[in-house]
Amino acid sequence: MKVEGKGTFAIKTMQGNVKLLFNVQFVLSLAHNLLSIGQLMTSGYYVMFDGDSCAIRDKKSGQIIDIVPMTQNRMFPLDVSNVVNKALISRRDNEANLWHLRYGHLHLNGLKLLSRKEMVLGLSNIGELDFCEGCVYGKQNRRSFPIGKSWRASNCLEIVHVDLCGPMKTESPGGNRYFLLFTDDYSRMSWVYFLKFKSKTFENFKKFKALVEKQHESSIKALRSDRGGEFLSNDFNVFCDANGIRRELTAPYTPEQNGVAERKNRIVVEMARSLLKAKNLPDQFWGEAVA
Repeated sequence: MKVEGKGTFAIKTMQGNVKLLFNVQFVLSLAHNLLSIGQLMTSGYYVMFDGDSCAIRDKKSGQIIDIVPMTQNRMFPLDVSNVVNKALISRRDNEANLWHLRYGHLHLNGLKLLSRKEMVLGLSNIGELDFCEGCVYGKQNRRSFPIGKSWRASNCLEIVHVDLCGPMKTESPGGNRYFLLFTDDYSRMSWVYFLKFKSKTFENFKKFKALVEKQHESSIKALRSDRGGEFLSNDFNVFCDANGIRRELTAPYTPEQNGVAERKNRIVVEMARSLLKAKNLPDQFWGEAVA
């Protein structure tokens, strides 16, 4: 029979006290409620059958929970009075682990920065993080590229970094295989768009341009990208020339020159992969994790 759910069940004893039964399964098609004797014994109760009754006793207090009389068909039906539903609060001993999961497996220094600068309401002092298997699976990497000096923007939209990630092996529920990530060089604010085909890159760039220029009342000055065909189409070049957008293209096979976009892509992909691996979710939900 199909189990619809599992949880904790509260009952009233003969004395009016409340006792909890754990890992109770809810089977809608079951004709009678079944109480496991073995589970009662492992949960701290004595069960004694004597004569025509069954006594259930608490091991710690010795208190009799209930005495169940035997019926004519040699069954022991337990009359359980259900208690009013209660909301039980789940707490973790290590709050740092909980915030680590909430922020997509954010590293310890990032959590401490959020706490130290009071950037998040309710974020307590962050201690040490426990071992996280999701991060091990999701954040394996090679050694970093040597760091050099580069010119940075002094205002929003002065430089926008863009990169396309994909194709993914598995389609998202929306049928997408790519995501397009825009990152402002000055604020490091990011925007993500999901694509079914690479050919939709130019269309989504126009949507992004209209959105950010309307919100910030400024215009995009420069666009930095690799030399992927989705960024070098004739329509893309004509549009940028018409709107006075300077193109900054990286050298072939040198993703390190577009480090901001590549690093942001890696952070987002690692977060999404860690979220899926930690909760054993199928890969098809990568889009939801990235969003």
